Amino acid sequence: MSDTSTDELEQMSEEEKAMMSEWEAMADDEGESDAVPEFDGGGDEAGGTRILNQDEIDSLLGFDDDAGMDSDTSGVMALINSAMVNYERLPMLDIVFDRLVRLMSTSLRNLTSDNVEVSLDQVSTVRFGDYMNSIPLPAMLSVFKAEEWDNNGLLVTDSALIYSIVDVLLGGRKGTPAIRVEGRPYTTIESKLVEKMVQVGLGDLSSAFDPLSPVSFSLDRMETNPRFATITQSGNACVLARLRVDMGDRGGRVEILIPYATLEPIRELLLQMFMGEKFGRDSIWESHLTHELYKTDIKLQAILGELTLPLDELMNWKIGTQVLFNTRVDEELEMRCGHFPMFKGPVGQKQGNIAVRIERYIPPENEDDE
Repeated sequence: MSDTSTDELEQMSEEEKAMMSEWEAMADDEGESDAVPEFDGGGDEAGGTRILNQDEIDSLLGFDDDAGMDSDTSGVMALINSAMVNYERLPMLDIVFDRLVRLMSTSLRNLTSDNVEVSLDQVSTVRFGDYMNSIPLPAMLSVFKAEEWDNNGLLVTDSALIYSIVDVLLGGRKGTPAIRVEGRPYTTIESKLVEKMVQVGLGDLSSAFDPLSPVSFSLDRMETNPRFATITQSGNACVLARLRVDMGDRGGRVEILIPYATLEPIRELLLQMFMGEKFGRDSIWESHLTHELYKTDIKLQAILGELTLPLDELMNWKIGTQVLFNTRVDEELEMRCGHFPMFKGPVGQKQGNIAVRIERYIPPENEDDE
């Protein structure tokens, strides 16, 4: 301890010394209480470290089976997906997919002659590569093309819905679950029946976009291997709509994946909060502004002549100095509005005033370049 500290201790009273001793004792007690207790790991004979079981690891990583397929809001998966959730919200897509649900419910009832209910589970944003790696196989991947937008999208039908549609269209009994045969490729008949359902769904998707922007979705090809259904770069953002199709005790999922690049031509329309919204545009204000602009006063100058000369010569000018221009008496004068030449015409006299008769319009320079 330094000499200064020793002097300070000698000057302290007995009460202050007693209080300091109590504080030191309290600090020692807190240090002992903060010690990390040892866990009895059960299976660890050393008793030093507790080992997490598989259920706890799955819960930490966000792969808890009890949460279902739509659980991306916990654990490490929430951190991974958080960057994509807020990529760009397109409010009008909610209206489009809600309209799609109603149209598909009616169309599938007419197709299957059964009581079909289509519901929208979720509309989210995902990376294309992450989604393709998470598709539960076997599944049918239908690549469709947006003709007017000149780009592609993806419609994924899961195995449960495929066998349910096949069972219903081939006369399966109600109340009997569809027979699923896993581990084999889909037959030609199954593929054709699913293709018929996909064509109906794409027609309804086109109708859902019609009030916003007319577009035709056409089926390009159907694949069972995700590697052959690549429509964009793996890191590109896509809009994913998960639909649930219920037919009594049968049914399955349909997932529609549309890259943001495909929606780019109508991006401004999808950013609207409601149908027909105009961003910053008001027809009444526009007409009023146009009317007022037409009443704006502008200055129009007739250039009699122009001359370029050195500054020292200009400094020598005085009253009586004659300035000669290169403009002839019969030459047309140029009329300007600000720095922009507008018209040309001869100079004359009318009602005792100098006048210029406009005979030629001077187009802007950018129009000449075109």
